[in-house]
Amino acid sequence: MTDRPVSQAQYPIVKITNPFISMNCCTDQNNPVSSKELKKIEEAWWDEKSSRPQTQVLTIPILPKVNEKNILVTSALPYVNNVPHLGNVIGCVLSADVFVRYCRLRNWNTLFIAGTDEYGTATETKALEECLTPQEICDKYYVIHNETYCWFNISFDYFGRTTTEQQKLITQELFMDVYKNNFTFVESMDQLKCVACNRFLADRFVKGICPNCKYEDARGDQCDGCGHLINAVELINPKCKLCGYIPIIQSTDQIFLNLPKIEDSLRKWIEESSPNWTSNARAITNTWLKDGLKSRCITRDLKWGIPVPLPRFEDKVFYVWFDAPIGYLSITACYTDHWRKWWQPSKDTPISYYQFMAKDNVPFHSVMFPATLLAINKNYLLVSHIIATEYLNYEDGKFSKSRGIGVFGTDAKDTGLPADIFRFYLLYVRPESQDSTFSWMDFVLKHNTELLNNIGNFVNRALMFTEKYLNGIIPTLNMIEDDFVLLALVTQELVAYNTALEKVKIRDGIKYILNISRLGNQYIQNQKPWILIKGSADENIRAGTVIGVSCNIVCLLAIIIQPYMPYFSKKMREQLNVSDEVLVLTNEVNMLLPKGHRIGKPFPLFTKIELSCVELFKMQFAGREKSSSSKDNHVQVSVEPFASILRKARNIDSLNEMQAAVQDQADLIRKLKKEGADKSQWMSHVNVLQDMKKQLEELKIATESNIPVDSVSQSSNRNLGIDKEKEIQNLEQLIQQKGGKIRELKSNGGNRDIWNPLVVELLELKAKLNHLKSTPEVQKK
Repeated sequence: MTDRPVSQAQYPIVKITNPFISMNCCTDQNNPVSSKELKKIEEAWWDEKSSRPQTQVLTIPILPKVNEKNILVTSALPYVNNVPHLGNVIGCVLSADVFVRYCRLRNWNTLFIAGTDEYGTATETKALEECLTPQEICDKYYVIHNETYCWFNISFDYFGRTTTEQQKLITQELFMDVYKNNFTFVESMDQLKCVACNRFLADRFVKGICPNCKYEDARGDQCDGCGHLINAVELINPKCKLCGYIPIIQSTDQIFLNLPKIEDSLRKWIEESSPNWTSNARAITNTWLKDGLKSRCITRDLKWGIPVPLPRFEDKVFYVWFDAPIGYLSITACYTDHWRKWWQPSKDTPISYYQFMAKDNVPFHSVMFPATLLAINKNYLLVSHIIATEYLNYEDGKFSKSRGIGVFGTDAKDTGLPADIFRFYLLYVRPESQDSTFSWMDFVLKHNTELLNNIGNFVNRALMFTEKYLNGIIPTLNMIEDDFVLLALVTQELVAYNTALEKVKIRDGIKYILNISRLGNQYIQNQKPWILIKGSADENIRAGTVIGVSCNIVCLLAIIIQPYMPYFSKKMREQLNVSDEVLVLTNEVNMLLPKGHRIGKPFPLFTKIELSCVELFKMQFAGREKSSSSKDNHVQVSVEPFASILRKARNIDSLNEMQAAVQDQADLIRKLKKEGADKSQWMSHVNVLQDMKKQLEELKIATESNIPVDSVSQSSNRNLGIDKEKEIQNLEQLIQQKGGKIRELKSNGGNRDIWNPLVVELLELKAKLNHLKSTPEVQKK
C-alpha cells in the first residue's frame, strides 16, 4: 500500500461546479459526487499496488486459453493489386488495430490476423497492365501493403497472404466438405466470351451498364454505382476490357453454392449474432435476406486461382469471393500449426470473433462465408461482431488512384508528418455511422487545437513544472477535496472510454481522451501551481501535490492514448520514465507515479502545423484529370516532394545556404516545365520558392542588421523599419475587410470553393497579428 498522508478532507455531497470542469465533458453538471463515490475514488487512488492487475507475459504462438477472455480479430483482406489509400486504411486495418491494442490493455488474450487477397481477375488485370505475371504482381504489392501498414504502426500478430500452400489445401478441404454434404450443384451457366481474346470474361475483364441503376462503368461482378452484386451477362452493352470487343454469350458448366438449402440455419444464426454487428452490417444483410437467398456460382474459367479438386473441373478455379475469406484460416495456419484451436475451438475455450471491414464487404462475411461454414457443420468459428464502416471521402470528392487524387499509403510519409498524426485524424473522423471526409484544413485545425493546444499543452506543463520546481521528482501528495473531485470526473470519463471501446465505438473513445486532458488543463489553470510554489510553505506543498496529481493524469493519458497513437504514447512514457508494465487498464484511476518517482526529460510532443501548409498539401494530392488528347497528357516528373523541400528550407539559418537553395528551387521549376510536368506539380514548387524567397529576405535583414534571425518579424510586411503600431492597425483593418467579404459571400450562397481560400488567408492574417502583438516592444508599450 502506498505511503499515504492523512487527509483532512471531509466528503459531503459536492455539486460539480468547480471552475476547472469542462462544459464539453460527458459529465452531467447537475449530478452530485457523493461522499460514497469520493471515498471509493480515494481508496482506488491509494491502493493501486494491491488492486491493479499486472501485464501478462506474452506466449508465442498466441493460442486460446481456458477460463480467459479469448478475442480473435481479423480485418478484411485488401486486394493486392493496388496501393491502399487512407479510406482503405481506416476501413479495416487501422480500426481493427485500435480495438486490438485496447484488448491487450485489458489483458484479454487476443490474436490479430490479416493479409492480402491475391487471387482473382483483379490481379490478372493488373498483371496485364504492368506486363508482369500475376505472381510477380502479388509479390510486388504485398511488400507495398506490408510496408504501408508497418508505417501506420499496425500491430498484426501475423500479416500473411492467400497465395500459399496452406490456402490451397484448406480451401479445397472446406469445399470438399460442402460438396460431400450436398450443398453444391452443377449447372450450365451463360458466360461472356471474347472471341478476339479467346477467353471467358469473368468479373473485371468486362464492363458495361448496370441493369439496376444504369451506372455506365459497372464491373462484371459488382456495380460501384449502387453496390449491387451482378453477373457479367446481366450487363447492358458489355465490352471486353482488354480489347474493347463486344463479347458473345456461351454456356459452360459451373459449380454453385446452394444458399437456399442453408438459408434457414443461416437466418437463425444471423438473428442470434447480428445484435453485436454495426447497424449498416445488419441493414445490408437484411437486404440480402429480404427476397430470399439465391444460389451463387463459386467457380470460374480462369487460370489464376485455386484449382477445383473435382473431375471435369480441373481446368477451373474457385471464385475469389469463395476462397478469400478462407484466407483468415490459412493465414492463421501460416502463423501456427495449431490454427484449428482458434477456428474449431473446444467448448472450454469460447472465442469472441471480431471482423473489421468497409460496408461493401459485408455480404461476403455475413452471408456467403458463414453459409459455407454452416454447410460444413464441423464447429467452425463464426463471426460474432461485424464492424463495418461507411466510406471516407477526400476533400470534395473521392479518392482516385488513376487520377492521383487523395493521400495513399505510400505518399503519407512524404508529408513529413508522423504516422500517429494521420492515425489520430482518421480515427477522429472515422465514418462509423455515415460517410465522412478527409479535409486538410480540418486536419491541421484538429492537430493544432486538440493535439498541440489540448493534450500537448497539458502534458508539457505538468512535466515542465515537475522538472523546474520539483527537480523532476514526484513529491508527497497531500490530497484535498478538489483533487478527489478531479479524480472522480476523470474516472467518469475513463469508464465512458472503456464502455465505448468495448462496444467498438472507436471515434467516441477519442472524445473521452480529450475530455480528460481538458480536465487536466483546467485543473492546473485553476490551482495555479506556478504561483503557489512561490508562496508560503503550505502553498509550496500544495503546488507539489497539484503537479504530482497532474503527472499521474498524464500517465493515465499515456495508457489510454496508446491504442490511437502508439508512438506518442511511447514518447509520453519515456518522459514519465515508466516502463511498458504500466500499460494495463481498469475502470479505476490509480496513483501510477508514487512519491519519489523521478520523471525523464520533458520535451514538446507536437509541433504546430502552419496554415500555409494546407494549400500546399491540397495541391500536392490534388492529382490531375486524364485527357484523351495526347498533347494534354502531362508528364509526371519524379522529384523530391515539395513538402520535404520546404521543411529543409525552414531549417536553414545561413544566408549563403539559403541563396543556394533558392537557386536550386528555381532551377527545379524550370526543369519541370521543360520536361512537360503537370502544372499542379510545378505550381506547388512555385509556392515553395516564394516561401523560400521570403525567408531569404529575412536572413538578409538579419545579416545586415547583425541581429538574431529569430527576432526578425514574421509579419506580412517583413520590414523592421515600419512602425509596429501602424502595422498592427493595418492588419486589423485588413482582417475586418476580409471577414466582411467572407460573410458577404456566405450570406449570398457563394460556392465554398470561392470563400474557403479567403478563410485560410484570414486565419493567417490573424496569426500574424497575434505574433506581432506578442513581440516584446509592443507588449512593453
